[in-house]
Parts: sequence; structure tokens; C-alpha cells
Amino acid sequence: MTAEFAIETHGMTRMFGDVAAVDHLDLAIPQGSIYGFLGPNGCGKSTSIRMLTGLLRPTSGDIRVLGESLPGAEEKLRRRIGYMTQKFSLYENLTVQENLEFVAQIYGLRRKEARQRIDELLSLYDLLGREKQMAGSMSGGERQRLALAAATVHRPELLFLDEPTSAVDPQNRREFWERLFDLCAVGTTILVSTHYMDEAERCHHLAILERGTKRADGSPQALMDAMGARVIEVTGNDLRTLKQQLISESAVMSVAQIGSRLRILIRSDVINPQEWLESRVSGRSLAEVRPSLEDVFVTCTGDRHVA
Repeated sequence: MTAEFAIETHGMTRMFGDVAAVDHLDLAIPQGSIYGFLGPNGCGKSTSIRMLTGLLRPTSGDIRVLGESLPGAEEKLRRRIGYMTQKFSLYENLTVQENLEFVAQIYGLRRKEARQRIDELLSLYDLLGREKQMAGSMSGGERQRLALAAATVHRPELLFLDEPTSAVDPQNRREFWERLFDLCAVGTTILVSTHYMDEAERCHHLAILERGTKRADGSPQALMDAMGARVIEVTGNDLRTLKQQLISESAVMSVAQIGSRLRILIRSDVINPQEWLESRVSGRSLAEVRPSLEDVFVTCTGDRHVA
């Protein structure tokens, strides 16, 4: 394990009874990058983060975080990492100011340092004027900004975010990601779990997880380039019937209706997929299009998506 990586794991596994929540997960997350866990609920994202933060012991495997081995270095790492949970975990019956002061005390900030840092965060996360507002009365976007401020009050080297945008609207999600890029620009390494494809595309690198297993790992563009399928969209009449006909073809990996179009993934070993498809679409118009990360997810997990 080398210093260029903020997180390295080999064979990280967590069993709950006979169920492998995380199954021999290997990670190598570069320092100063944004790395994503992409996958549905139950795929092992949160369990992996809990092991990487020292909150849960692995059943087996090696874990190294910021040069320290886990389990065993939880106290050393406590002031070097930040953790923002999926559910709002601050005190709803405390004000914004009181919550931040409490977290600053937990991380051992001296009073003057804490005051200066809190003032900086209130400005940075658009919370000025809300210092005396009860956290429980805030909107979803405001709570999100407060939670991120609390998670970074001690300037962590490594920040864990477990589905941090699941309860906010698209505009707040966009603004939140701008804050993450600001943190990354000053050297903070970020590991974020998500089930939003557009968020996953913003990551420098990501792992696609399914049932505790890593199905793919790389930059979003590299994963799309190596997808192993061609994407063709078809427009025309009676798309529902056509979809049912196409999904039975062994060459077709996925068919999904998107408005007035069918998005079809055809295995890359099919020679001239447009010509192959033309004979089956009865004169409807078709065009090959750029793959998306959702397409990558479908091909990696093996789901024959027929939504």
C-alpha cells in the first residue's frame, strides 16, 4: 500500500450471518480525488463506508486509510476524516450556531479557532443570518449545507459522504457538488455514495457495486468507452410492442423507453448493429448515440432493463 492513495483495501469483506454485505472489495482511491460508490440500496455502499471510517469491523481483508491500518487506528484517524451520513444527524433542537460549536468541541478546536472557523463556514455555506435558527426547522437544502459544514469544521483530509443529496432538489444537488469540487481543489479526498447517475458522472473515478461486489471500477468516461455494447435509439409508432419483441433477442442487453424513443443496448460482438436492428424495426428511424453511465450500469450488473 502506497502513500499516493488515501484509501486502499484488499479483500475487504463484511458478513452478516451467511450474507456477504461486502464481498472481497479491492479499492485504490487517489489522494485529492472524488471517488464514487454507485449502486442501488443494499449493494454495500453504506457498509463499506462504515468499515472505512472505523465504525464497523471487517470480517476479513486489509484496510488502510490515510496510511493507517484499520481496525486499530480509529482514534488516530478521528480528527483527519469527516463523515456526513445519509440521514440528518445533527441536533434538531439546537440552533445552527450551537450545532457547529458542539461539533467543533468534539474535534478539539480551541475556542478562538472554533469561532473563526464557524464564521468562515457560515459564510461559505450561505448560513449567515440563520445562526439562531433551530436545525429542525430548516429546509432540506439548508440542512444539507449545515451537515456539510459540520463534517468539515475540523478541515478533514478525507471526507465520507453517504448518499448526501437523497433528500434535496436538483438545484441544491448542483450547488452541493460545487462545494465538493471546492473542497477537492484544496486537496481534500472525497468518497461519496450515490444512486444518481448524473452525480456519478461528476466523480473522477467510481466503483459500480451490486450485492456487495464491485462490478466495475474506473473513470466515468473509461467505463463508457469499455462498455461492451452499442447504444441505438429508435423512434416511431407502437414502441411498447417493439420493446417486447426486442428484449427476447439474445443480442439485446437492454431496452428502455425514454419518452418517444426506445434506447437499445446491443452486444458489441454484433457486426453492424444498425443493419441488424433495421431488419427488426419495420421502417422506424434509428440512430446510434453516446453511451451513458446508466447504460454502463446495466451492462455491468447484467440486468435486462425493460422499464
